[in-house]
Amino acid sequence: MAFTYFFRDLVTLHAVRDYVIPELRSHRYINVWDAGCAMGAEAYSLAIIFKENLSSYAFKRLKIYATDLDEESHDFGRIIREGVYPEKAVKRIPGDIFRKYFLPDGKPGHFKIADEIMRCVSFQKHDLRSLEPMRDGFGLVVCKNVLLHLKPSERVDVIRMFHKCLKAGGFFATEQTQKMPSETGRLFKRVAPNVQLFQKK
Repeated sequence: MAFTYFFRDLVTLHAVRDYVIPELRSHRYINVWDAGCAMGAEAYSLAIIFKENLSSYAFKRLKIYATDLDEESHDFGRIIREGVYPEKAVKRIPGDIFRKYFLPDGKPGHFKIADEIMRCVSFQKHDLRSLEPMRDGFGLVVCKNVLLHLKPSERVDVIRMFHKCLKAGGFFATEQTQKMPSETGRLFKRVAPNVQLFQKK
């Protein structure tokens, strides 16, 4: 688990905006799984992208499940639940987004994310190698910086698990450097050539 920063992977976030949200906005419930969420910056970045591109009513139907293994840090979970981040984690956020969703915290050089964004993200500890999904019916599963640490056979099993817990036509996004294993390629179709975003067949 590593500390990351907000809006780290703009290519994928823009793909979520352009391909995923238009498909999910009319769904009764919008469930997203951010598997391997580190300190929560990715989960909250996703929440902001959805907030910016959904109606207020549709945004209330969004739930993001942020999970990680938490082998190294006792701060994991607390940081996500408090929503307070140091300047180095938020400095890449576009200015208009930063001003809209972040306020200075009491601790110098730290900023707190808006309550409306925090409310749609829940944190839980979870080991992907258990092959037990958080739930079923996900519209989007995001998993980055995790699969490359697994053995090839484990990677295939985890992706199959993701496929199973996606609803029909749901999406799976992974790290830009991570290729889809040949064993799972038939389960998904590539959404766009410049991003590792796939749709369940």
